[in-house]
Amino acid sequence: MKATIYHNPGCGTSRNTLALIRHAGIEPVVIDYLAKPPTRERLIELIKRAGLTVREAIRIKGTPYVELGLSDPSLSDDQLLDAMLREPILINRPFVETDMGVRLSRPSEVVLEILPPLASDFQKEDGEVVAAHRPGN
Repeated sequence: MKATIYHNPGCGTSRNTLALIRHAGIEPVVIDYLAKPPTRERLIELIKRAGLTVREAIRIKGTPYVELGLSDPSLSDDQLLDAMLREPILINRPFVETDMGVRLSRPSEVVLEILPPLASDFQKEDGEVVAAHRPGN
């Protein structure tokens, strides 16, 4: 299976998601979206395929969201996208694309919706265990 992750190595959720993908036996294409943001068209496609609105794909915490006035409900999707592309830290992460779909993997376990079943349990950075699917569970 092919997979691509739009990754921020400074984000624990993104690191856990990447580790979950690898734990599933997949070596994804890793795109550091802060250094190489997606194109406008690609960002729109990821958001749409993940079943989100543009506003739902914006990261608020640890970003200039408030300073830029992005909470204003009158802003259009185009204006929000412009801000996300100017300041890629505003793109929520991690977006993951596989043959099974696209997800914004927050929390990291959401990525399991688009991966084959795990063969064994996975332990996140904080020690939390993500149980592998077993028959009868």
